[in-house]
Amino acid sequence: MAVKSELENLQIQFRTIELGEVETIDNISQEKLKQLDNNLKLMGLELTKNKKTVLAEKIRTSIIEIVNYLDDQTKICLSDYLPRKLNYNYTFLAKVFSEVKGITIEKFYITYKIERIKELLIYHDLSLNEISFITQYSSIAHMSGQFKKLTGLTPSQYRQLKCNNRIQAEKIAC
Repeated sequence: MAVKSELENLQIQFRTIELGEVETIDNISQEKLKQLDNNLKLMGLELTKNKKTVLAEKIRTSIIEIVNYLDDQTKICLSDYLPRKLNYNYTFLAKVFSEVKGITIEKFYITYKIERIKELLIYHDLSLNEISFITQYSSIAHMSGQFKKLTGLTPSQYRQLKCNNRIQAEKIAC
């Protein structure tokens, strides 16, 4: 909505607006492009023209969708899902993502899943079994192993640490 409003304010005609992408009808003058970029920056958004950067952002967004919104789906294989969704072969996608983001697709996927697990541990009263199912791990042991590798703590230790910190903060606030 914000991008659409800015385009309309600057009288830039467009065909489509999707998350992270706008298709304009005509070429945009450098002056309007600079003005659009400045206005978007004020809203915390960034204008990119580099196709690799745009593709890497689409990959990142797709991974976030998988982790956050496809909880109840069957197990998803990134090397099948991403090419189907983005219409590029996986090798090309992996190369572009690593080049632009400085991290492999798999490492980003695991890191983001661990962040999701942290959220589920802190804000939801779910068992480790439920969390491993939601985050599409084959077992609690596999999930716990990756979690400990990235955080240095087991999921149970992390939950307990955060609960203790929250209790301590509540005592101070009173």
